Amino acid sequence: MNGKGKIIDRVFRLGVVLKGIDGIFEIIGGILLFLISPGQIGHFIAQLTQHELQEDPRDVLFNLIIKMSHQLSAGTEFFTAVYFMAHGVIKVGLIAALLSRKLWAYPAAIIFFALFGVYQIYRYLYTHSVLMIVLTFFDAVVIALTWLEYKRIKPAHP
Repeated sequence: MNGKGKIIDRVFRLGVVLKGIDGIFEIIGGILLFLISPGQIGHFIAQLTQHELQEDPRDVLFNLIIKMSHQLSAGTEFFTAVYFMAHGVIKVGLIAALLSRKLWAYPAAIIFFALFGVYQIYRYLYTHSVLMIVLTFFDAVVIALTWLEYKRIKPAHP
């Protein structure tokens, strides 16, 4: 493996591991959303941000977080819980296969991450949630890294 190949492999593995950790957090978050009501979430976020907003009532980030928590309805919470759990389970499964260097997992991951990206863009157009843009950008980076790694290792596989 040449120097460029080692760099691609390391960055790919780092991106994939981060995506796997994100998938685990999505599964945990989905489970928690099934267990916690929207009112409890709003109360918890208000308590977390109260001190910061007392210091700077115009803090953009904390005001955005509070605004998002007030928009969380039971239907939105259910959708988000199912989405996070499905996204997380698929992601963790694909990441495990990628880290095991299963050749089939590379195109499968590219397809699934691209489909999630398209859906996230659709959700962004509907909700204007910045989180959807962040997730889509991260997916795009991992898709590019997965493609580069696939091109690099495919010739070595029979």
